[in-house]
Amino acid sequence: MAVGGVREVDGVSGQPGHEEPSLAAQWARVRGRLQSEVGEVEYRTWLRQMSLGGIDGDEVTMRLPTRFLRDWVRSHYGDRLSALWQAENRHVRRVDIRVGEGSPDPDPTPVSAPVPAAVPIPVAIPAEAAGALPGPDRSGEAALDPRFTFDSFVVGKPNEFAYACARRVAEQPNCPGFNPLFLYGGVGLGKTHLMHAVAWELGGHAAPRRARPASVAYMSAERFMYRFIAAIRSQATMEFKEQLRSVDVLMIDDLQFLIGKDATQEEFFHTFNALVDAGKQIVVSADKSPSDLSGLEDRVRTRLGCGMVADLHATTYELRISILEAKAARAGMAVPPKVVEFLAHKITSNVRELEGALNRLIAHANLFGRAITLETTQEVLHDILKAHDRRVTIEEIQKRVAEHWNIRLTDMSSPRRARAVARPRQVAMYLAKQLTSRSLPEIGRKFGNRDHTTVMHAVQRVGDLMARDAGFAEDVELLRRMLES
Repeated sequence: MAVGGVREVDGVSGQPGHEEPSLAAQWARVRGRLQSEVGEVEYRTWLRQMSLGGIDGDEVTMRLPTRFLRDWVRSHYGDRLSALWQAENRHVRRVDIRVGEGSPDPDPTPVSAPVPAAVPIPVAIPAEAAGALPGPDRSGEAALDPRFTFDSFVVGKPNEFAYACARRVAEQPNCPGFNPLFLYGGVGLGKTHLMHAVAWELGGHAAPRRARPASVAYMSAERFMYRFIAAIRSQATMEFKEQLRSVDVLMIDDLQFLIGKDATQEEFFHTFNALVDAGKQIVVSADKSPSDLSGLEDRVRTRLGCGMVADLHATTYELRISILEAKAARAGMAVPPKVVEFLAHKITSNVRELEGALNRLIAHANLFGRAITLETTQEVLHDILKAHDRRVTIEEIQKRVAEHWNIRLTDMSSPRRARAVARPRQVAMYLAKQLTSRSLPEIGRKFGNRDHTTVMHAVQRVGDLMARDAGFAEDVELLRRMLES
């Protein structure tokens, strides 16, 4: 069958009859040389999906699944690909790189600007966002992210109280008992998302029904400090005070940045008092509760703790599943349940990193035209997944095994040979060999300076017992799962 002048037979393009295998072999050699030249990572990223399209006279056709890949390969590897083909087959004079399985792409012009392999999905922030909220000078304030609204916040048990408090303040600022509202929690758990959501709601942009949109000043603690210092240098401290104290709502993100900055803390304290006394709302976020922010003045901590303090806990597995499903739905991308479960299990540190991983997967799928599978997930996110691999220590193994068999931790390194002690010790050695990268001599030293042959015997003995005794095997596997979780 001829497609665009290229001869194809049985799904492999090439010259008729016996020459087809020869062409395939030539392509295999070209591919091998190309892979060795560019390296495994670069080849896997850009060239692995390239396939042999066929040969027509002195022109070889190569195919790639997307225009993006085609343009990149043309621009960066086209000359080298032609040279390798000409060295392999003296009849080849030209290599044509096309998209897909059909006719040549209608727009063959290559792009000139390179794009990295993993590109986070860009989010366009409206130009008016930075200064959209009414009130005094907005030039020093942070632009609000249109993604961070209450509607896009995924609520679960770890964050439901903080969400409810933020909602209450957004609907009824200066509500008794909720001023100030202090949100705290670890990195990437949703504090900034809730802060932006409150600002959008109070500013009238997420709730046009509000009769009079509030004047909202939102900034990081670092920005607060820089504006205060700039006001001092320009001898405009009175203007700075008047601007901040004229707003309806003051929102300060990452307050822990003020620790150790006494003059800025004092100014914040006076601004805080002036606003609260005037019936204005204050919303603050930090990485710790007011009582744990050592380094803040006592009077500042006391005032911060006199309102509503709400924390955001670490995410649960179920909440991570919900977050991933919601983000994938908003991106319009079908992500298989197995991939969602895999990510929720592997990336447990914070939501920001979880979303970043999903964004990389979606961007990779869009750019390279590849379906999202467990295999591609592990390939694309290999650096993130490696950082999150569970690192089990021998000490942790010894402690867990000792607790399981109800023996003393010191028995792990003692000379006692009673079966009630020796068997758990052997299991601990077995698990240390399976779950850590320590050598046999290193493992032996952790068990009372025993010889590496003792460790070898323990590993073999436990393996034999697991093969014969199903109950014993279940105990060992249970311990393994507990240590790896």
